[in-house]
Amino acid sequence: MFNLTASASRFLPASSRGLAMRVALGLITLNQAATADDWTTWRGAAGDNHAAAAETIPPNWDLRTGKNILWKTRIAGRGHSTPIVVGDAIFLTTADEARQTQSLVKLDRQSGKRVGEWVIHQGALPQRVHAHNSLASPTPAFDGEHVIVVFHQNDAIVATAMTTGGDQVWQTRVGEFRPARFQFGYGASPLIAGDLVIIAAEYDGKDSGLYALDRATGEQVWKVPRSSNLNFATPILANVGGRASVLLAGAETISAYEPTSGEVQWSIKTTTEAICGTCVWDGDRVIVSGGNPDAGTWCVSAGGDVVWDNRVMCYEQSLLAVDGFVFGFADNGVIYCWQTSDGKEMWRSRLGGGGVSASPLLVDGRIVLAAEDGTMYIIAATPERFQLLEELKTGESIFASPIAIDHRLLVRTAIDEGGRRQEYLVAIGIR
Repeated sequence: MFNLTASASRFLPASSRGLAMRVALGLITLNQAATADDWTTWRGAAGDNHAAAAETIPPNWDLRTGKNILWKTRIAGRGHSTPIVVGDAIFLTTADEARQTQSLVKLDRQSGKRVGEWVIHQGALPQRVHAHNSLASPTPAFDGEHVIVVFHQNDAIVATAMTTGGDQVWQTRVGEFRPARFQFGYGASPLIAGDLVIIAAEYDGKDSGLYALDRATGEQVWKVPRSSNLNFATPILANVGGRASVLLAGAETISAYEPTSGEVQWSIKTTTEAICGTCVWDGDRVIVSGGNPDAGTWCVSAGGDVVWDNRVMCYEQSLLAVDGFVFGFADNGVIYCWQTSDGKEMWRSRLGGGGVSASPLLVDGRIVLAAEDGTMYIIAATPERFQLLEELKTGESIFASPIAIDHRLLVRTAIDEGGRRQEYLVAIGIR
């Protein structure tokens, strides 16, 4: 999948070239190990938010009556992290403001029963975040051995490696994170790139940067300074233009970095200051959307220039690229389909009144969409015409992105129970 050779290490000092080769081999090994049996990281092993080709989901369900609801597990506190699925377990993070804790939760993969909950931090939580954020928004990542979690804690970004049994392996203060202008919190998920854990910690301060840690020890391997600018995007590993790149948008650029060294491969001036969504790609084209302070969707060619743009805003949610086309579920509740080669609008259609944080998911030729009010939509993944297949109410509040695995949808939703918001992880499948 990745074309990362020994020549990629030419920017590194001699002492680091062994690491570069291990990362190159690790990229191949981890992507082979992360099969359709697991969902190991934000947007899945391939980073494209496509479910495995064999996956299916039920045509409809009803959370109120229990139709096609296999299980529903209560999650204490609040979090916007997407679950990951590893072996016989599901992992997700949560934060409990009353207890002042940030925790990793483990559920049984089949039954949804709680297996364990481990407090990673207690106290020194951020005092204020954006209403659409949480104190547990980054999705965990599994590196083949450990579950890596990242939290904003004690005015810093802190990464922790845990065994699947709940033992701490290492914990690293990645860098200071003390935004001065806006207290919106943090949201970037960790990225596994071979032997490295890559973490974006971007804010209006001196430590703003893209960091790479040794996944075995947590020690810093490299750091690339980023603009002193509050940004929320998660970096993603992609094969763009025939080579492995870590893609990251924000601070009015779309940039690509060499995974083993952090060397800038290319950077194109475009986009806006703050980006929340993760870059998607189609061949040598990279597309992202955002909206602060300027709303838009931008497509660039790797190492080239802006190919097209428009003024559609998908701010917190990422786009979805599928076979030459890109789908965007905009903040105003309109779903769009564009051709990636030139930005031609294939169709658009309104779905609800707006309010979107979860990212679109491709499964079995369909796209799963979730709105913040708990409404889920299933549409056909086709550029020919818009086709709504299902509209299903699934709780009252969805911010985390659904995933599809084991012929099930895993949806993190919240239900109003006597005036109190209660989160659940729900497994939806044929029963």
